[in-house]
Order: sequence, then structure tokens, then C-alpha cells
Amino acid sequence: MSRILSAVAWPYANGPRHIGHVAGFGVPSDVFSRYMRMAGHEVLMVSGTDEHGTPILVAADAAGISARELADRNNRLIVEDLQQLGLSYDLFTRTTTGNHYAVVQAMFEVVRDNGYMLVETTHGAISPSTGRTLPDRYIEGTCPICGDGGARGDQCDNCGNQLDPTDLINPVSRINGETPQFIETDHYFLDLPALAGALTEWLDDRDRSGTWRPNVIKFSKNFLEDIRPRAMTRDIDWGIPVPGWEDQPSKRLYVWFDAVVGYLSASIEWARRSGDPEAWRQWWNDPEALSYYFMGKDNIVFHSQIWPAEMLGYNGAGDKGGQPGAFGTLNLPTEVVSSEFLTMEGKKFASSRGIVIYVRDMLARYQADALRYFICAAGPETSDADFTWAEFLRRTNSELVAGWGNLVNRTASMIHKKFGEVPAPAELEDIDRALLDAIAAGFDEVGELIATHRQKAALGAAMRLVGEANKYVTDTEPFKLKSEEERPRLATVLWTLAQAVNDLNLMLSPFLPHAANDVDMVLGGDGKVAPMPRIEEVEDLDVTNEDGSPRCYPILTGDYEGYPAWGRREIEVGRVIGKPTPVFVKLDESIVEEELARAGGE
Repeated sequence: MSRILSAVAWPYANGPRHIGHVAGFGVPSDVFSRYMRMAGHEVLMVSGTDEHGTPILVAADAAGISARELADRNNRLIVEDLQQLGLSYDLFTRTTTGNHYAVVQAMFEVVRDNGYMLVETTHGAISPSTGRTLPDRYIEGTCPICGDGGARGDQCDNCGNQLDPTDLINPVSRINGETPQFIETDHYFLDLPALAGALTEWLDDRDRSGTWRPNVIKFSKNFLEDIRPRAMTRDIDWGIPVPGWEDQPSKRLYVWFDAVVGYLSASIEWARRSGDPEAWRQWWNDPEALSYYFMGKDNIVFHSQIWPAEMLGYNGAGDKGGQPGAFGTLNLPTEVVSSEFLTMEGKKFASSRGIVIYVRDMLARYQADALRYFICAAGPETSDADFTWAEFLRRTNSELVAGWGNLVNRTASMIHKKFGEVPAPAELEDIDRALLDAIAAGFDEVGELIATHRQKAALGAAMRLVGEANKYVTDTEPFKLKSEEERPRLATVLWTLAQAVNDLNLMLSPFLPHAANDVDMVLGGDGKVAPMPRIEEVEDLDVTNEDGSPRCYPILTGDYEGYPAWGRREIEVGRVIGKPTPVFVKLDESIVEEELARAGGE
């Protein structure tokens, strides 16, 4: 048994999330966490909404409300979406809590005092028309290195190089197309060169482990070739105040320093709410604990470089030495699990141009597990993938409905009709044992694939076993066993099918948790195979509203213990099986044209 930290990327709260987002951070982390819990590990799955930065201010201005009001609104929307999708967080919180502010500031102070924060005068970009600071990511221009015309002020996605806004050729504001003005301003910079040796040693160790996806290791090592100090503060009035600069209220900690510390602050908040305020240390200070960070590929640099560098600086492990603070020596990531991009009908998701499918719209029209299945079977695990409505229809109808759903339905229907309960088997034949043995062996194969972040292969292996069970029905032809003499054989075949479906349901439950509970009830169970997250309204642990009233917000949490372990679970003979109803909804072919027309209209 190990302690496993599932650190899930923090969705930005400037609006609702689309299915490309949850394909990168949400569903993969949940499948992994669910399996690890079933395999007997102690899992802590944390995240929250990322609520600071200029994009929040821009969106709030457009909506005519304050930044906090916008963050409150979108935080709730995102929490509701992720709960409906079934993501089993131990704590999904937010970055505007008093706890988070305190942890971030304490982290900054130690990194600074250890010598890894430098004050440098730099050129900050401002909007000529508003006087507001423009963040690096809101400035676009031509990359001076590769010549790509869509480079941003922090990096070029085309060549992967780190940039400053002043490096760009012909920079313009993404907000209004203005040419930004550059003014001198002082900021704290994370001294990455002083941490480069420790970062290199850590990455080399991770490379030798052979567990990281090649694209993540390659990108991370390439970053080291041009490593330089990186700004950790910004000129903005919405964010976490900079310790020591309280007399400069326009200075705030950069949202990317703030957000990545959230993995630690969320763990601490979870512990405080659990009744054991020090419980988080079992995942962060114990060198035997493992930590896995889930995100899309555009966030690799922050999780394989910036966040590890901040932890190394906090631990005093860079060239300048130093001592860790009250949080102790922090564990660096065991693995950064980065997915590639999901596109939509061949186009990059772009909410402003209507190229988008929001999670809540998807779940309002289709089953959550149909979306989860598509992401696991055809998502951007190691290469970019395309979501098309035609493929979503095909996979739902041909694989979920006609494959798994049909096996469940006809197994339950035959048992209900012939016996009314799970029958006791007679002597098993070779064909019966072969199916059950194959499925039993499948637990090891599927589990190992999930544990090593090969979820497409894992789901494929499980669905091949579903195919074997369907073939078993065809080969044994239980519907032809009608005489009294054949009744013992019929009972054996149907018991074998009931056991097979029971086992396959457990095997598929990390991927299809909603359906797992439904299938269990079809088989006469209590529907408690896959635990579900719940939304709780809580009060901030440390701060109140300006009028003294409690500052409340929704969190995602859940009770994930006491559910079936990974592996065969004998189905009880005599369990009553009622007339089943289909677990999955077959989609009409008309939805393809309807959805394409809807997207065109939007």
C-alpha cells in the first residue's frame, strides 16, 4: 500500500469549462484515482478553481460585476459540472480562500529568504487606453526564434521557448489589438539558474525511471537549455499580496506562483477539515509517498519546472542552500502526466468563435459516462485527438450500448425470465472456466495499464473481455436450453454470465462509475460499486466577508472507503434479479446533424 497524491490541474474560473479541459485534467485523473483506491492505496485527490489574474478582471469588466462575484459564479458552475461528471475529489476548493493565501505567502517568504527570489527592474506592458497591466499571455506577436506569428508574451507554443513580451516582434494586446506600452517596474523573479542543477538532477532521475511520457520529459529537458529567472509578481490589483511589499498594493503574486501552490494548500485545507490538521504531511513529507500531476500539455512547464523549482527553493536544495520552513521538506512530483490537446471537428477549441462544447451542455443532453467513455477510448492521451459527433455516436452505440450494455441487459433478462435470481451452477465446463479465468487475469492487465497511465489500452483490454463474454453467449446459446434436462446447464451458463458481468463491472468502474452503480443494481446489488463526489457548502476557515458574515463556498468531497477492492468478487447465488432496463441510452443518428447545426448557430 502506498500513499498517492493525485494533483489535478486547477481549472481557470474565467468561465465554464469545455470538454477539452476535462479530457486533459479531469477524467484521466479520476480513472487513476478510482483504480488506486480500489487497489488498496490511500489516495488524496485535490484541486480547485484558479481565480486570480487579469483574465478574471477582463471577464468581470465585460459582465459588469466585480472579480470576486465573477469568481464566485464560475466556481459554482465548475463545481457542479465536475460533480455531475463524477470526479472523485477528496477536496476541490478555490484559490480565494484564507487558507490558500496564507500557504502561498508562507511558501513565498521561505523561497525568498533562502535566496531564490531576485528583485529585478523589468519592462511591464500596460494598455494605453485603460492603464491596466497586460499579462504576458495577453500579448501576442511574432516569435523572434522560430518566426511563428502566434507567440505569446510568456512562451511560443510552436517552438516551446520561454519569452518575455519585449522579445516579441510587433506585439499587440489580445484584448483590444492595441500596441502595448512598456514601462519600468520592479518585480520578484524566481532564480531558476540557481536551481537548474537540482532541477537537472531531479529530471535525470525521473528520466531513468522510464515512467514519464516521452513528450513530457523531452519538453522539460529542452526548457533547461535556456533557463533564466522568471517573474513571480505582477502589477495588478486582483491577487495575493506580496509579503514585504504591503506598501505597494498594486503588486500581487503572479497567478502561476499562486496556483501551483494550490496543490499544497488544498491538501492542508483537506486535513484541517478532516479533523487532523497535520494529516496532509503523510503525502507531502513522507519520502515514500507518490505524487502524480495531471494536466494538458500547455501546462507542462509549470509542473515539471516552475513548481518543482519552487519546492526545491523552499527545501533549500538549490545552489544557494537554505532551510525548509514550517511545511517541512516537500516531495517533488513522482510523475507529470500530461495529455495532448482535444480538438472539435478538426478545429481547436475557441469559445469566442463558438468552437466549443461546454461540459454542462454536454451533460444536459448525454450521459456522463458516454462522455467519459469517449475521452478514455479516443481522447488525447499521448497525441492530439479529435472529437466528432459522428465518432461519439458510433462509440456510444456500437461499443457502450451494443457491446457492454447489451451483455448486461441480456444476462439479466435471461436470469430474470428463467430463474428470477442468480442460480446455483452445476459443474463448470472448460468453456465456462476459460471465460472466468480470462476475466480474472484481466484485472492484473487492466490495473497495470491504469497504474502506468495507459488508459486507452486499459479500456481496450476490458472491452475485449466484454467481447469475449458476448462470444460466450453466442457459443453456449443459453436461449436454446429449454428442456428440464438442460436446466442445470442453463443455470451454469447464466451463473457464469452473472459472475462475468459482475467482474467486468468492477473492472470498468473507474472509467464508467455512474454505469457501474446502475449495473450493480441490475444484478440485484445495492448500487454501491463506485463512490460519487458530493457538493458541500462550507465556511472559509480563516476569513469572513467585510461585514463579518461567514464567507461560504461550495467544495467537492466524498466518502471513498468501504467500496469493492480491485479483483474478483463472487456474486451471491440467490440474489434477486428483476426485469432490467437499459443502462445506456442509444443515440439517434440525427444528433450528428443537430449538434453540428447547433454549433454553427452558436
